[in-house]
Amino acid sequence: MKIQITFIIMLLSALMCTGLKAQTPDTAKYILQNDAEVAKIEPGTHNGGGETIGYNFFGEAKNLKTVFRKRVLKPGSSIGYHLQKEDEIYYVLSGNGTMQMNGKTLAVKPGDAILTRPGSSHSIKPNDDNDLTILIVYEKK
Repeated sequence: MKIQITFIIMLLSALMCTGLKAQTPDTAKYILQNDAEVAKIEPGTHNGGGETIGYNFFGEAKNLKTVFRKRVLKPGSSIGYHLQKEDEIYYVLSGNGTMQMNGKTLAVKPGDAILTRPGSSHSIKPNDDNDLTILIVYEKK
């Protein structure tokens, strides 16, 4: 009886470890990402033009409902003026720039957070003398 219980415990432990190993590669792969792993040179989105560097963190994570992106806008680039379809938050990490929102021009600087709502229109660009680095967060549809 004691040998059977020991065997059952060993078998359950082995099954649990196998199950954990099956989950670990997908889960561990997304615990930490670095800029260098996801950086991609792209034109400004929404026909903004110019050169930007996009960082789509955890873009391959299964069932993740939050989009978390960083974008570096180089002088002469922008995220073009567009109609917003979902709530989206922009957070300025570094640099200075301007945001057009519903016909108004706003100066943006590090530490500014901007909430854009469905039905609003906006664009954002750096000043001519610096890069503008922003985080963009929204719910994936």
